Amino acid sequence: MGQLEDMALFIRIVDAGSITKAAEQLGLAKSAVSRRLKDLELRLGVQLISRTTRKSNVTESGAEYYRRAKTILDEVSLLNEQTSGSPMLIEGTLKLTAPLSFGLMHLNSVIHDYANLNPNLRFELDFTDRNVDLIEEGFELAIRIGNLQDSSYQAQRLTIIRSVICASPDYLSQNGIPNTLEDLTAHHVLQYSLSQSHDLALTDEQGQQHLVSTHSKMMANNGDFLLDMAVRGHGIVALPTFIAYQKLKSQALIPVLQQFQLPTLNAYAVYPQNKFLSKRCRALIELIAERFGDHPYWDNDCGIAKNISLKT
Repeated sequence: MGQLEDMALFIRIVDAGSITKAAEQLGLAKSAVSRRLKDLELRLGVQLISRTTRKSNVTESGAEYYRRAKTILDEVSLLNEQTSGSPMLIEGTLKLTAPLSFGLMHLNSVIHDYANLNPNLRFELDFTDRNVDLIEEGFELAIRIGNLQDSSYQAQRLTIIRSVICASPDYLSQNGIPNTLEDLTAHHVLQYSLSQSHDLALTDEQGQQHLVSTHSKMMANNGDFLLDMAVRGHGIVALPTFIAYQKLKSQALIPVLQQFQLPTLNAYAVYPQNKFLSKRCRALIELIAERFGDHPYWDNDCGIAKNISLKT
């Protein structure tokens, strides 16, 4: 192994938090990773990581080596891309995490096309709604929806995420169509259990905001389940249009209270701060942003896009 490879291995150990996790991410035996770290320390003549039976800590020398090694490797990667005489081959492993429903419903065709364009590229995809720690779990890229709060990550906006309040025709015929916020409080509401608030935040046509407390008949941590329950007539639901659009288009769900607007969110591509973003990630981000844009296809012809502000 060369010096750059040893630098990359050490960075992976530090980012992963342990030799064991780094070995798992690299698909290597723990003993092999430990041996390469020891060889690097012997060659440098300093201890980079202090190891005990219970934990490992980066030494002062190790922290400085980590910082400068990251800078060197990022510069090497950038230099290779900028000076290549031909389009650089996109290869390696793209390890991506994305929200479950959004990933399964809308990333399939993008990944399909991207894989066909780059046959030497390998994919490791994790579709989940949990907040994945990119560094600890070895992901280089995440798709996230909502307001970003973690300053250790960088983000690029991909598309707007709109939401709609809707219910099935059968439910509305049996329980009435809500025309006011007061009407809504009398209805059964299906809610997303991972939401920070169980109240609905709505904005009227004059721009005034309202917080509506509702009666939750069902709560679940998956939008597809809530969609199905709404179609089956169990209540009114507020869902992202990227989940509800097909049922809205077929009129299996009917929009209600369209004079009020739910908060709009954004989908972002997220990656660790101060880390060189590989060409395989940058090219995928560009493809997703181009494919969806500010007028994503799921908002077309579903009866609600014209009533929803495009402001973010």
